[in-house]
Amino acid sequence: MAKGWRIGIDVGGTFTDAVLIDNSTYELRAKMKIPTTHKEGVAVGVIRILQQLMEENSVAPEDVCFIAHGTTQATNALLEGDVATVGVVGIGSGLDAVKARNDTNVGDIELAAGKYLKQHHVFIHGKDLNKDNIDAKIVGLRDLGSEVIVASGAYSVEDPQQELAVVDAAQEVGLYATGGHEISQLYGLKIRTRTAVVNGSLIPKMMETANLTEQAIRDAGITSTLMIMRCDGGVMSIDEVRKRPILTMLSGLAGGVAGALMYEKISDGLFFEVGGTSVDISAIKDGLVMTKNAQVGGHQTYLTSLDVRTLGVAGGSMIRVDGKAISDVGPRSSHIAGLDYECFIQPEKILEPTLHFVRPCPDDKDNYAVVVGTDGHTFALTLAGAANVLGAVPQGDYAQGCGDSAVKAWTVLADYLGISVEDAAKQALGLAADKLMQVVNELIDEYEMDRGFTNLVGGGGSGGVVIPYMAQREGFKWRIAKNAPYISTIGVALAMVREQIERSIVNPSEGDILKIRHDVLDAMVRAGALAETVDVSVEVDSQRNILRATATGSTELRSKDLNQSNASPQQMLTTAADALNVPEEDIRATHETSRFRVFEARVVTKGFWGIGKKRENHCCVMDREGVVRLKKRRVSVYSFAKGNATEQLPRAIDEWTEYSEANAILPGVQVCYGEKMLNLSGLGTIQAVMSLFNLETEHLDPKDNIIAIIYR
Repeated sequence: MAKGWRIGIDVGGTFTDAVLIDNSTYELRAKMKIPTTHKEGVAVGVIRILQQLMEENSVAPEDVCFIAHGTTQATNALLEGDVATVGVVGIGSGLDAVKARNDTNVGDIELAAGKYLKQHHVFIHGKDLNKDNIDAKIVGLRDLGSEVIVASGAYSVEDPQQELAVVDAAQEVGLYATGGHEISQLYGLKIRTRTAVVNGSLIPKMMETANLTEQAIRDAGITSTLMIMRCDGGVMSIDEVRKRPILTMLSGLAGGVAGALMYEKISDGLFFEVGGTSVDISAIKDGLVMTKNAQVGGHQTYLTSLDVRTLGVAGGSMIRVDGKAISDVGPRSSHIAGLDYECFIQPEKILEPTLHFVRPCPDDKDNYAVVVGTDGHTFALTLAGAANVLGAVPQGDYAQGCGDSAVKAWTVLADYLGISVEDAAKQALGLAADKLMQVVNELIDEYEMDRGFTNLVGGGGSGGVVIPYMAQREGFKWRIAKNAPYISTIGVALAMVREQIERSIVNPSEGDILKIRHDVLDAMVRAGALAETVDVSVEVDSQRNILRATATGSTELRSKDLNQSNASPQQMLTTAADALNVPEEDIRATHETSRFRVFEARVVTKGFWGIGKKRENHCCVMDREGVVRLKKRRVSVYSFAKGNATEQLPRAIDEWTEYSEANAILPGVQVCYGEKMLNLSGLGTIQAVMSLFNLETEHLDPKDNIIAIIYR
């Protein structure tokens, strides 16, 4: 593994954070926080905190092997309407020309109340697409105030030459330009054009910041490529940001999830990044974060971003009272109200408190509870206070305050309600847990997660306020992330390069699958990843006729994963038993490769309506460092030599395939060999599964061992 330092910088709305991580041990060595430099430009803050971090920790520029930063600039630019005017050149031919003209004219896009992304539109029929015509249209768009040109053709995903001709002509006259095929390779001209327009509107602003930041990195003597956080939890090179800045939109939420994946090693769970005002909740299944298509101004786009659900429930959430009962928690927080927490002050500072009700914002109802001391000092009654009243915050946690102060303030509310102070605190935490559980249940159901194997992991400064109480009440396993307040910035420092390609293909052939795999690997190398580190997953969405390839990789060749030492057999057994919720004596190691070990357990469960019993086989796959990589119930595990795979793997899959008159539903399939785990689920046909399997394993010796995990 390369020696040196990894630096992560996370630019937030209020603060810019930075962390320094040892690349050989992945230990957090330093952390820092400064106010975000909005007026001077966010790049100034990035430069400032980078210099300070390196100077204070005596970091030599040549020892920085990875540097990345996450930014909310693209999101903020859209929210504030600080975007460039876009000129769209629509292209179409034949009978489709009229529809193409309409679909490429997406109009002005409302970004926020009264703020619009302005668009000018022209159309060129395919038979008239010559240099003189293109030049004239571009000059006309420039004269109307267009700063960026977007070329969008009806079938550019199959042949982008017409779009490229427009892009070249625009760049010749000094305008930024991009084509719709560069943003998405899905059919749906209107959505593809809209996505390209949003992307184009961000290019000038992001180019300016990218250039300043990259120059600062160079001036500091750092030779490592600057990486930027994407909205899907990965990073990409700054050169790719210049072409596709839209991929950084909504990336402010991605750092925490990247930290959950890389630092906390969540394989199946829900990650909660809990701040003072809100919580962001995301789902991780089989070691992958769940994603969806993002919306801009209420319009669908082809931008794939993390599926993050945000609620106004957090550590600083204020308590609302109606009549003689606690009626709600939040959405206003002590931060919004400009008040101090009751639990982060010494008891003697709360002088003979009395209960009052306030409106944090002018349009709010005056039912937010506060206590006021005789010196006039006002304290918010918060969810963090409730957790500290009950001693529910883990010892040493960032959110652990003064229990005596919390009790002193909450006793005033409890007396008003005619209940004990503990009951008042439980009511508040219960209301918060009810809100969170609604989202938890939605995510578990939507992504068909196994509730018994789903862990709840808290991050952010207030993870310890709500997660322990809710998890214990609902019967989930839980933990608070290490260095939870800095988990987002740590995620930026540890994030992997990521790329995804989607294509509209009905019943993809073996050639289609091999081509998309090849193309996503090429894209990964362009984005800054080393080819040797890249893992590719291909899946078929048969309902939407989409072929999707997702790849992750590293910027440096890693000789091992993010842990220093291998786990002992006993440590692995204990971890596997805990992951599968079974006693150690009921689990055994059954198969292994050089990197992975499979543990299986036969579990007896009650039958339908509790009548009778049934036996299920559960399995857990663990790497040599003792990290759980996969866990499934109702599963079969097979082992065979590579030379026999052509016969054995289809037979194993067929045993789990569900047949109907209409089609065959293949099971989930994951295979392990050597140092690699390959996901073959969702490919639609056994032929497609075997094609990808043979491609990925063609380098193996016929005697090499293959482990196949098959599940429904």
